[in-house]
Amino acid sequence: MALTAETESRLYRSLRAAAGAAAHLVALGFPTAVAVLARPGSSLFSWHPLLMALAFSFLMTEALLIFSPETSLLRNFSRKVKVRVHWALQLLALLCALLGLGLITYNKHLNGKAHFVTWHGLTGLLTVLYAGGQCAGGLLLLYPKLMKNWTLAKLKLYHATSGLVGYLLGCASLMLGMCSLWFTASVTGVSWYLAMLCPLLTSLVIMNQVSNAYLYRKRSQH
Repeated sequence: MALTAETESRLYRSLRAAAGAAAHLVALGFPTAVAVLARPGSSLFSWHPLLMALAFSFLMTEALLIFSPETSLLRNFSRKVKVRVHWALQLLALLCALLGLGLITYNKHLNGKAHFVTWHGLTGLLTVLYAGGQCAGGLLLLYPKLMKNWTLAKLKLYHATSGLVGYLLGCASLMLGMCSLWFTASVTGVSWYLAMLCPLLTSLVIMNQVSNAYLYRKRSQH
């Protein structure tokens, strides 16, 4: 029996709500698991995985899920409030990422090891630099009069799409980190695959959210 358009729409919204709820759980659960594994404070290195997990799994994910029509924790608040909280969370994510990058660089220096020679290191560096540029670009949305030749709608579109790229870079960096000797020595078998699914799940949820909010809507207007 064929489903009606209304039933399909209701089913789709339910699936998005379930996926969004799962993303919230993963966003918090993944850094918690990393904290248990890394035991922050046990060494200088131990802070690096925790800070990066906080930055790209928790803070950045929650900063983007704020705008989810189904699962936003601030769904009943005005868009102005959501924007301010989004910007604050993104700034905190950038600070955690910068601190995590600084600590691992210093740790490598102390141990006489080369840095930025692996795919994880290079991707992580690119991601942190990109996140800094993305936060700076977000200022243009707070003060759109700085870009008089650009419409607000176009600024939002470009910020959302470039932000999606930055988020995917962050997820890729996390996944590459889980291929490191430190992580694979402690997490093996099914647990490793489940850990890899965490950034994959949140990236799919965020991709769907941004696509529905901007890309598909923009296409339907033409």
